[in-house]
Amino acid sequence: MSSADIRALLEKEFPNSEISIQEGYHNEIEVVSAAFEGVSAVKRQQMVYKPLTELITGGTVHAVKISALTPAEKK
Repeated sequence: MSSADIRALLEKEFPNSEISIQEGYHNEIEVVSAAFEGVSAVKRQQMVYKPLTELITGGTVHAVKISALTPAEKK
């Protein structure tokens, strides 16, 4: 699974968001989205994890580090 495939899944879940992915043994994913406004850190992680669940549980994607920020937090 390439970072482009992961990006496509995340863009579908978080349209109009800024998404960056660094591939490696531990994929690092950052999603900056207004969808995170007023949402706890744990819930944000769950929101980003959700579209990737099948890939992670199936072993296609291994360890993932998620950063989920609002646009104001990114600045």
